[in-house]
Amino acid sequence: MFTGDDSGNWLYAALHRTGFATQETASGRGDGLVLHDVFITASARCAPPDNRPSPAELAACATFLARELQLLDRVRVVVALGQIAWNTMLKCAQSVGDGSFPSPRPKFGHGAEARVGIRAGGPHVTLLASYHPSRQNTNAGRLTRPMLDAVLLRAREWGQV
Repeated sequence: MFTGDDSGNWLYAALHRTGFATQETASGRGDGLVLHDVFITASARCAPPDNRPSPAELAACATFLARELQLLDRVRVVVALGQIAWNTMLKCAQSVGDGSFPSPRPKFGHGAEARVGIRAGGPHVTLLASYHPSRQNTNAGRLTRPMLDAVLLRAREWGQV
């Protein structure tokens, strides 16, 4: 995932700068990339038109994400890349986790944080928000390298707790 496009170039370079990846590029299987303490997944499993999944597509993929989160029993931090990922994780917390998160509902914004339950009976995790490293966000300067690095370094801090 995120391999071979501009978003991936940004993400893998940031993962490398912050110590989560052995190299700053990902070109495909067997390219030598090793991720440390990171699992990459997506809210939608398809490449939707205009890169914006419909509510129906997100709903169809929700069970896959919920199953992955059940298997990731050591996860302490989830970084949501974009508002779609943020909202998907909050929905997952409501349906699969214990259904609790701070009230009012946590709002998306770069650097936002919330504690949520993502597994029934499991401990809460920290949900961190970042703008998605899309070309639209990076070319416009809405997301800069230092901004993305700061969120990933914050994830590293939370992961050490």
